[in-house]
Amino acid sequence: MPRVLVTGAGGFVARHVLSLLRARPDTVLFGTIRHHAPAGSRDGDDLQPAMLYEGDLTDPRFADEVVRRSQPDWIVHLAAQASVPASWIDPAATLTNNVIAELNILEAVVHHVPHCRVLIVGSSEEYGRIRPEDLPVSEETALRPDSPYAVSKIAQDFLGLQYFLARGIPVIRVRPFNLIGPGQADRFAIPSFARQIAEAEAGLGPPVVRVGNLEARRDFTDVRDAARAYCLLLDRGRVGEVYNVGSGICRSIGEMLDILCRQARRPVEIQVDPSRLRPSDAPVVQCDATRIHRDVGWRPLIPIEQSLHDVLEEWRRKTTARLPEGREQTE
Repeated sequence: MPRVLVTGAGGFVARHVLSLLRARPDTVLFGTIRHHAPAGSRDGDDLQPAMLYEGDLTDPRFADEVVRRSQPDWIVHLAAQASVPASWIDPAATLTNNVIAELNILEAVVHHVPHCRVLIVGSSEEYGRIRPEDLPVSEETALRPDSPYAVSKIAQDFLGLQYFLARGIPVIRVRPFNLIGPGQADRFAIPSFARQIAEAEAGLGPPVVRVGNLEARRDFTDVRDAARAYCLLLDRGRVGEVYNVGSGICRSIGEMLDILCRQARRPVEIQVDPSRLRPSDAPVVQCDATRIHRDVGWRPLIPIEQSLHDVLEEWRRKTTARLPEGREQTE
């Protein structure tokens, strides 16, 4: 009976990982969260039936207690400050949170479950300033971080490698490219667009979508496909290895917005908002996922149109819930 600990269990990706693991027979699930959701809330229901530990993983005593009590065979380490813009606002908090939380988890693994396979979730942001000759980006591409968040993820990545090399912990590292899907916060571009469209449809906002840089080209993968990749890697990925997770298909932010606008129930105007522009933004990011294809046979299965449809439908449901009683959304 495998025992699996998912840190950051209340987060965007973690919820999909837990959903996938929940369907595996005889799996015992554990999770860490910073704060419990209110009783009876949808957020709280989404985390069942995992046994949850509430606390801060930057506290070594809490991390040690969680690992000692749960005795996991697998750990999916997702707890992190995951926003690039937020890392510019408070670089110290991002570095402290992301690096120290992982350090505490790895130390607890050394002391209590040295056999445990640990998945360290990094980011394609580690590659940073990608040059045209680097494309598509493989795991051998040089790391040129251009944000505090990227530095924190490199530190997590290499901390995991160090514990594999020096302490023999079976660590596997991943660098996911841009993930989209239901449950993502609207501080990210795609759910922000979907929220604005849903509000315009419902008459709760103007028929306008405010955007940042639409020219940037990114490699998007559905979060549910990424969750499947993580489980496959824990099951049979090579320990000590690092894997890119991405579709290999490059699309501009503008193309993604066009698909959403075609799915909209009313026309919307696009307006550039300078406050949404990032201090640094690589023009093109494209993933070479050859290694994960070769080692575990993973490929993304969910079409991008379906991913965007599901994101927009989620924001329509959230927007409808805000409407005054008796008022229906615009058809």
